[in-house]
Amino acid sequence: MKAAVISQGSESSKWVADALRKYFDKVEEINLKGLEINISGNHAEILYLGKKLENFDCIYAKGSFRYSQVLRTLTTILKDDCYMPITAEAFTVAHDKLLTHLMLQQYKIPMPKTYISTTIPAARELLSSMNYPIIMKFPQGTQGKGVMFADSYSSASSILDALSALKQSFIIQEFVDTDNSDVRAIVVGDKVVAAMVRRGSSNEKRANIHAGAIGESYDLDQNTKDIAVKAAKATGAEICGVDILESIRGPLVLETNVSPGLQGITKATKIDVADKIARYLYKETVNKKNKQQKIETKNVMSEVNNGGELITSLDYRGTRILLPEIATLISKITSQDQVEINVKKGIITLKKIDIN
Repeated sequence: MKAAVISQGSESSKWVADALRKYFDKVEEINLKGLEINISGNHAEILYLGKKLENFDCIYAKGSFRYSQVLRTLTTILKDDCYMPITAEAFTVAHDKLLTHLMLQQYKIPMPKTYISTTIPAARELLSSMNYPIIMKFPQGTQGKGVMFADSYSSASSILDALSALKQSFIIQEFVDTDNSDVRAIVVGDKVVAAMVRRGSSNEKRANIHAGAIGESYDLDQNTKDIAVKAAKATGAEICGVDILESIRGPLVLETNVSPGLQGITKATKIDVADKIARYLYKETVNKKNKQQKIETKNVMSEVNNGGELITSLDYRGTRILLPEIATLISKITSQDQVEINVKKGIITLKKIDIN
């Protein structure tokens, strides 16, 4: 079987590709920047470095919000031809914090109180009624970028002025005091395979590794694990990073990440997360292929039972012909039966003989 990792070539992606080589016969690393997608005409065409993208049994596609449209288009085109762990819609949802919170709300997943407003005057009215401090953030952004902290109405109003001048959309969110820490859980399938608590410095409100936070291995209780898995499903991803705040109200989901970094959590937990992902991808690829084979077999049997013909290649044992298993299943001829065999050049026919 063949697998591909389509990404921006990060270290985490290389780790997953290396782990996949333990399970798949062939693994390709494909850089997103080398892809070209033609969606005009009757058939979509995907090119990589100017050549048609080859067929794969499994494709793990990931990348930053800048490539969300390309990833969604790619997945929409290929999802029926191979196993892909992330739905097309997930690349839009997970890369937009507003859409993420909307999906979390629809799935009744606990999260910090989150607000949007239609106009600047309405936003000011909202800010005047908030308890401070608060968080203001851009819908897009990763690694804590685009997240702003306001400790008073005046500071929030100043941020609002800047955002208005830049014509930048934003989200207003309650500040949940967790002593500058949050939890990152990696969900693979229906399990949390690794989790760490990220502790920011005293002068840094963001608990991101890229912002200088320190990661430590962390044991989640079952309720928090269930919430993380549910958040990944709400996003539409079987492989997903989920960021959680542990508050006095219980676990609150901050966001989901369909392209989670693996270095920090692997170092903190000593768990080979890349192998966990690779093993899951292999298992699900086998499951998909088996399901497809069963459907194809069922369709062939239906056609043959209705008078159709079975066209297939033959297997040999030495100079002896072995019939396909499906021929035995449909004909219901067993090793106990007597058969009449008629042979001519290019033709062999079998007929069960009723000896009673």
